[in-house]
Amino acid sequence: MTDRLTLWELRVLDTLLAERSLTRAALTLRISQPAVSKVLARLRRRFDDPLLVRAAHGMETTRRALALQPHVKDLLRVAKGLDAPAEDFDPHSSDRLFRLFISDVGIVRLLPQVMRVLQTEDCKVLLHAVQIDPERLPAKLEGGDIDLAIGPFPALGRTVRRQRLFTEGYVSVIRLDHPRLPANPTLAAFRAERHVVVSAYEAPHSHEELDRLLTAALPQANIALRVPGFVAAAMVAKYTDAVATLPQRVGTMLAEELGLQLVRPPLALPRVPIGLFWHERSHRDPANKWLRAVFNRLFTETPGRLKATES
Repeated sequence: MTDRLTLWELRVLDTLLAERSLTRAALTLRISQPAVSKVLARLRRRFDDPLLVRAAHGMETTRRALALQPHVKDLLRVAKGLDAPAEDFDPHSSDRLFRLFISDVGIVRLLPQVMRVLQTEDCKVLLHAVQIDPERLPAKLEGGDIDLAIGPFPALGRTVRRQRLFTEGYVSVIRLDHPRLPANPTLAAFRAERHVVVSAYEAPHSHEELDRLLTAALPQANIALRVPGFVAAAMVAKYTDAVATLPQRVGTMLAEELGLQLVRPPLALPRVPIGLFWHERSHRDPANKWLRAVFNRLFTETPGRLKATES
């Protein structure tokens, strides 16, 4: 009784109990009759019962075999279900809630276009944009609390996959009737102005390199205000003489929406890769694949896809 049954043996047993004939069972299974006999012999030893016995008109099942038959069918049905393909995802009928880790810049720059697609294509899915300490992001992705992260994250672990969407530069904005600063200022003129700088207080910030470079390049007395978000910085620039330096795409959009003037910052500022990040556990999930495809369709500048990070 210690021998373990295989799915193949269960399938042979199910066929034998249905056909009650070694010959017909062999034809159904497309194997030889001796092969069926060999499996039947193993099954008889395993259950300590003949299972099938000869009768006047073929073979009949024993009481033990009749008791086993429904359980064998159930096991085979479950096993077949394991081989079934993953269910398709229909965004037009699904009310699934996706949790996205995305900054205020991403919310302003990307989510309106995503929502427009969902509206135009009559999708029923729901989105929840959340902001957490980036150091907690790998664990949140792994645990399924975050479905997709969008932003500049250099290293999130070996089990996190990624796809680059675009590369982001920086631009400064000022109010249209700014009394001094031109569109292409000198470094001295730029440094002489009062600035509003986006800076995290304690938690790491996605654009902390910009914060570091501006803090090093500008006189401390001219960093008039620090705020936690780029949209807030743009609003301050609209109503004061302060200069706000923002990611290029959102800066360009806010300049048009708020009536601001674009300024080329005379500093060597980095270009930041913006990408999608998801955990290996979600890689083959049809719903997650659909959402990634929406972002890919809207925002990818180059078709290159990167494998899970090796760092």
